[in-house]
Amino acid sequence: MSEEQLKDTTAMPVAGKPPANVQVTWSGDHVFEGVRSSGGPAITMDSSGKQGPSPVDTLLCALAGCTGVDLVDILTKRRTPMSALSVDVVGERFSGTPSRITKIHLVYHIIGAGVERVHAERAIELAVTKYCSVRDSLDPNLPITWALELNGSYE
Repeated sequence: MSEEQLKDTTAMPVAGKPPANVQVTWSGDHVFEGVRSSGGPAITMDSSGKQGPSPVDTLLCALAGCTGVDLVDILTKRRTPMSALSVDVVGERFSGTPSRITKIHLVYHIIGAGVERVHAERAIELAVTKYCSVRDSLDPNLPITWALELNGSYE
């Protein structure tokens, strides 16, 4: 690949959101505190799971939260807002080092009187495949599957 082609593929968009800036500080043992560089609330990550989720758990939470925000926005725009949403996430891990995530499965639990299954499924699909910046930041070959439980039913 020529230098010019390389520049074209690595160029950042001219317009868009400003860069995300965070600072992570070691608190001892395997504990780290993360906060936006501009301040605000902190998160605690602990690879032992005693004081907070591990960094990998935090990544899975970020994926669920990001797709959840998109899901809320999509269904709200359809004028079928949810009354409750939770997401269970399972990240399968490689048995060697590093113990990277090899597959992710999300289960969306939605409660909402006016939410139709076909619309919720389409909203989840869009959130996972099109709108979520966390998903788009992960390896595109990482398999991510999902299921929907709507108002207590999987069907």
